Amino acid sequence: MFLQRMIDFTKRTGKKTEGFTLVELLIVVAIIAILAAIAIPQFSKYRLRAYKSALDSDAKNMYTAAQAYLTDSPAATISAAMLKTGGYNASTGVTVTSSNMTLSAGHINIKTTAGALADNNTIIYFNGRMVYANNP
Repeated sequence: MFLQRMIDFTKRTGKKTEGFTLVELLIVVAIIAILAAIAIPQFSKYRLRAYKSALDSDAKNMYTAAQAYLTDSPAATISAAMLKTGGYNASTGVTVTSSNMTLSAGHINIKTTAGALADNNTIIYFNGRMVYANNP
């Protein structure tokens, strides 16, 4: 019934119903392209911040595990294997690059595989001081 009314209306007015013009479609595509050009770099920055947050979180967890291990074995020097004994489980993409922490000296150096981070190392010193990775 509705379709019949539309056909009758177009016959009376003499106008055809038209779709979108090419110019209108090009304007819509251009607007979508501009929005995508704005959003994609922001998404990349959010990913890098997430990598940095995971690295910093792992640094704190690693220090806690090192202190837990050193509480049980005060004369030990912490290695990557000993950190697992202390309760540390690495996040995906985070690795221990060097470790020589004792109760009174040394540090643990960890790194993430996020290649776009300019400075992707975090260093944890025996006294709890941490040098975090730089913000992306």
